[in-house]
Amino acid sequence: MKKAYQEHELTAFLLDELDDDRREEIAEILKDSESAREKLEELQEAMEGVCEALAVEPAITLTAEQRRQLHSEFEKARPIRWLRLRLPRSKFVRWSTGLAAAASLVVVLFLSWETAKKPVSVSPAQMQMYKEMAQQIEADAARQNQAIKQLQAGESGSAKGQVASSEPIVRTRAEAAKDDRLDERAVPPKTKLRTKESGEKRAVANAPTTPSRDSKVFFFNGKGTAQAGAPVPAAPVPPAGNSVQTMSGTNSVLTVPLPSPYIHRASGVAGGVVGGVVSGTKDERLMRSMVVPSPGLTMAEEEQFNTESYDYQADNEMTAVVKDPLSTFSIDVDTASYSNLRRFLREGQLPPPDAVRIEEMINYFPYDYEPPHDSTPFAVATEVAQAPWALDHRLVRIALKGREIPPAERPEANLVFLLDVSGSMQPPMKLPLVKQAMRLLVEKLENTDRVAIVTYAGASGLALPSTPGSNKQRILGAIDLLEAGGSTNGAAGIQLAYREALANFRPNAINRVVLATDGDFNVGMTNQGELVRLVQEQAAKGVYLTALGFGMGNYKDSMLEKLADKGNGNYAYIDGLDEARKVLVEQIGGTLVTIAKDVKIQVEFNPLEVTAYRLIGYENRVMAHQDFDDDRKDAGEIGAGHTITALYEVVPVGVAVDLPQGEPLRYQRRSMATTQRGELLTVKLRYKLPNEETSRKLDIPVIDSMRVFNQASDDFRFAAAVAGFGMILRNSPFKGSATFQSMMQIADTSRHFDPQGYRAEFVRMVGEASRLAGNR
Repeated sequence: MKKAYQEHELTAFLLDELDDDRREEIAEILKDSESAREKLEELQEAMEGVCEALAVEPAITLTAEQRRQLHSEFEKARPIRWLRLRLPRSKFVRWSTGLAAAASLVVVLFLSWETAKKPVSVSPAQMQMYKEMAQQIEADAARQNQAIKQLQAGESGSAKGQVASSEPIVRTRAEAAKDDRLDERAVPPKTKLRTKESGEKRAVANAPTTPSRDSKVFFFNGKGTAQAGAPVPAAPVPPAGNSVQTMSGTNSVLTVPLPSPYIHRASGVAGGVVGGVVSGTKDERLMRSMVVPSPGLTMAEEEQFNTESYDYQADNEMTAVVKDPLSTFSIDVDTASYSNLRRFLREGQLPPPDAVRIEEMINYFPYDYEPPHDSTPFAVATEVAQAPWALDHRLVRIALKGREIPPAERPEANLVFLLDVSGSMQPPMKLPLVKQAMRLLVEKLENTDRVAIVTYAGASGLALPSTPGSNKQRILGAIDLLEAGGSTNGAAGIQLAYREALANFRPNAINRVVLATDGDFNVGMTNQGELVRLVQEQAAKGVYLTALGFGMGNYKDSMLEKLADKGNGNYAYIDGLDEARKVLVEQIGGTLVTIAKDVKIQVEFNPLEVTAYRLIGYENRVMAHQDFDDDRKDAGEIGAGHTITALYEVVPVGVAVDLPQGEPLRYQRRSMATTQRGELLTVKLRYKLPNEETSRKLDIPVIDSMRVFNQASDDFRFAAAVAGFGMILRNSPFKGSATFQSMMQIADTSRHFDPQGYRAEFVRMVGEASRLAGNR
């Protein structure tokens, strides 16, 4: 049988991040598969290109005032999180101090490079500002570097008070790495940097110069250290006092002195700081697309530049049945929280508690649920067993399985790709990944589908009018031309996208806007309430919204979740090409095709059997009980083939439970004469078909067969393990006896149904979280 692998495992193989067993398996696959070897070579070549550019980065320092000035002038400035997370603090500070100074020079160097292709309009005031900044950096460099050299002398055991040399310490990262005493690893000498021009890949040659004997390629091995490779040529180093001539306007030339010596590669500063060409509108293209690193900041300083936002949600409380026997909520098919927390763990840190939404974690995984066998759009099943973190409590699972729609039966699609091309989208895990993801979706289009592309930065524009899916070359060409630059006027883009979708609206078809962004709307309509009302109004007209989140540092999770929720759509976080393939290829039916809308669940608990209950997750989906029967109230949507799981922790009658005490109700004594003993609860569902406005109702009584946890199905036990893991990450007061180790063991023994390997990956993630948390 042919052994399978996932693309991210090849990257992990290169970075030595796989465990020994899996590494041997991948090695065997590489022996037998030519395509796998070719993909591995492509990944290695790309990695070596980045590392080569990193090796010639300048390493100089800035004062605190210079840092503040850079961060205030360069819009969308953000720390380089991946560098901070993968290097020990001492190495990070040493490497990152030079990056901010390099950033202040990038404007001049980029304009110099860009002029060869197209003149860039730069105002005299702007150029004077950067000229003064460069002069200030040069004037302070000697003093700053002397202080660093004294510190280094102290760290290496030099006598107290020893005066360091006054020679400026302006070094490449490869030269600085000598002080780190890193192990060397051979890297093939033929290193290429790839750029995109006219749809072709071309190698960017190194500048003709004498190789520096100390210049080496560095790459990360995934274990918190960097390793050095073979020497690479250094870029030419002009003598002190040299300047760069920069084109401003048509013919005017401004000479700007630079700190010297300096090192620069014509293909741009690499390593996640700046890549590609500064782009955007005429007035915005200068410096707006830069992502400025954290230049030697303290941990506290570093945090203030991280503007990721997550809404606070307290865990659902235990509720006494005699106080309130009903629980009502809207279903949720979003999965963003799981892939986002996976990103945090891969970066070497635990996610913030408010980024953990347990229902999205559980619903990330496919389950072996029975599909509907009648005209109902989804099937409902229930199961009850022990709660693994509280064995005297019961755990109730409510499982929904949406009807599958064969690709040949999928309705025609009228899609509008709404793509954020603002400056904050420039890093590799943002716009470059967006473009890759959109290419995957385009390849799945049928000839009868139509696609338009709307982009937005400081202003919005129609990058591609509605185009038939048969003309894939034109669609892909428009995607390839996208570049990042400018501020983020998301509302203008959304408005234009909906206008384009309505202009090409097709009854009985998929009419949907696919938004790809980091959610950082900072120009125009930025109020969440206004944006939510906008997408809600358009959803009522039949145009739904799919939100795809990208990136880190300034990621606005709460914004995107609300937009998808009110836009009758779904929300996923794309942390890599594998996730893009999962959402836009493997699960394209669920992503695009809605089979039921405004799906609500109401559970009524039997007071003869249940003392108290708690809904696990869905904190921001809880609804008022009267909204269940009100067809005007919006709720969640189910896509084709979706599986949805909800878990309740139930305290049986006779089991002690600590509940908030209140005054007894005088007039609300409940008559139990008609209550059916034996039924634990009743599940009621309301839903509408996509083209209807009147809901339909289902009732499912649930009886507890008193199973112990180990007698439950694999799907039940795995979902419980995911829920327990989420409660630990949230430090929930209801996590009971759950530990990383116990949840990992449950998940590991419950992954027989794992066609894509997602459950195996989850087990590894729990192990990584356990390590980061100190093995608790």
